[in-house]
Order: sequence, then C-alpha cells, then structure tokens
Amino acid sequence: MIAVTAASGRLGRATLRELAAQFPGRPRVAVVRQPAKFGAMPGAEVRPGDYEDVDSMTLALQGVEAMVLVSAPAIGGSDRIRLHRNAIEAARRAGVRRVLYTSVIGNGIEMQTGFAATQRANRQAEADLAASGLEWVVARNGFYLDIDVEQMRAANARGWYASSSGDGRCGYVSIAELAFATAQLVAGPRPAGRLYNLVGESISVPDLMRLTNEILGLDVEYRLLTDEQKLATARADLRVLARGGEEIAQMFTGLMQGQRLGAFDVPSDFEAAAGRPCKTMREMLRELAAAG
Repeated sequence: MIAVTAASGRLGRATLRELAAQFPGRPRVAVVRQPAKFGAMPGAEVRPGDYEDVDSMTLALQGVEAMVLVSAPAIGGSDRIRLHRNAIEAARRAGVRRVLYTSVIGNGIEMQTGFAATQRANRQAEADLAASGLEWVVARNGFYLDIDVEQMRAANARGWYASSSGDGRCGYVSIAELAFATAQLVAGPRPAGRLYNLVGESISVPDLMRLTNEILGLDVEYRLLTDEQKLATARADLRVLARGGEEIAQMFTGLMQGQRLGAFDVPSDFEAAAGRPCKTMREMLRELAAAG
C-alpha cells in the first residue's frame, strides 16, 4: 500500500494518478486534511490526516508500506520543521517502511537570499528523515513549469511579464513529469538513501518567456525588475497577503534573486529516478498548451 500525503495539491493528485498507471496492482491511499472537499478518486482510499496532529497521521498511515511526504506549504507563521517532523514520526509509529520527501532544488547560494528560511525547513526535513531509521528518499523538485506558464499566459492580456530572475538559469520541470518520477522513486526499484534532483533543462526566465510565446502563441514582453521592485509588487499582491504577508513577500523575492544568482541551476538526476530522460522543454510546453 502506498500513501500520498497532502494529496489534494497538484503534485499529490498527479502522483496518485501516476501510481495507478504505473503500478495498477498497488493499493493507494490519499491522505488529506478534509476528505469531504477532496472528493473521491477512483481506486484510491481517502483518509483524513493532518501534519499538525501526529495521532491523525499515524492512523491514516496504518497498513501503508511506502509514503510520499509532500512538503508543507510555505505560509506565513507556519512551523514547517515541526509539521514535517510530525509526519515522519507518524510514519515511524505506523510501521511505514519507505518515505519519499518532496524537497526543493538548490546549490546553497539561495541561503544568501530571502528564500533561506523556506529552504532551511526543507533541508532540516531531509536531515530528519535520514536520521529516522526509515528507508528514505529525497526528491529535490525543480520549479513547477506549469505555474510560470500559467502566469505568462495570464500576462498576455497586458502584454508584459516581469520578474527579478534575469538571465539566471533554473531547473524547470512539469508537474506531470515530477509525478512520473515520484511514482518510480516511491514504488519502483530505485535505490534509497540518496537525493535526486528532479529537473529538466535549465533555462532562464527570459528564454522561457520567448519559448512560451512561440509554442503557446503568446505575445508577451519580458521585463526585468530590481529586487526592490519585486519586493514592492509582492507586498501588494493579494495572494501573497493571504498567505502571510511580509514573510511570503520576502520568500518570493528571495526565490527570484536565487534564480538570478544561479542557485537553482543544478545537475539533473531525473533519468536515474524515472528510468527515462526528462521530456524536453518544448515537449513539456506542448503538453501544457494542449491541456489548455
């Protein structure tokens, strides 16, 4: 039996679908905070479980052999280190054998930016999992291509897309490709006890904008912001305010600063994880275009 936590998110749902496609004989469990809102997923058992509550997570993981631990979202004021420790402890109590943690790529340069606090929580979860006595795997995920493409597509109406990422190259990957590799890492014959960078081609945001224009038929200009300008726009973003205000504004600004500095231009372990090369940027963009 394989469980996917935080299964209501994009990666969680996509991973459950990939597990069904690649390992149809394996029972699947979707662990979510609010099963009623999640609804039904054919072939998967839906169980309530909350990282805030070790007992609820322990109960949700009964009978589970392998687990995908999707990282807790970065929300202002949240203690992500404690939440991840709760989930790891619940897996240990429930007798889970193998745990995969979905982390974030980075070569250490990002620790000099406003993204440092978020990344420290990820790296601490990696260390806690490695020290847990469980069979562990860490998937350091690249940036979700889907999200940047959605924002670029939305920017077509005004004609420009702005960021402070500049010409720094970054490892991008679609959620569909991440789900494929994640399913292989948690359920396939992949070595445990190691880190995998799950990225496709590294590309700068301006180059990604040009390629997205070409493949999706957009006409969007890239505009470079300073870090100060990016921070000001983040502070005024209603979505940022809803997630926690200043702390989240600093995080997003630091993320783009890290991109510009090359913090997320890392070698890819995708083929070692998935058993095949990652699809090219053009292939992934065409799939996103076809999906609308």
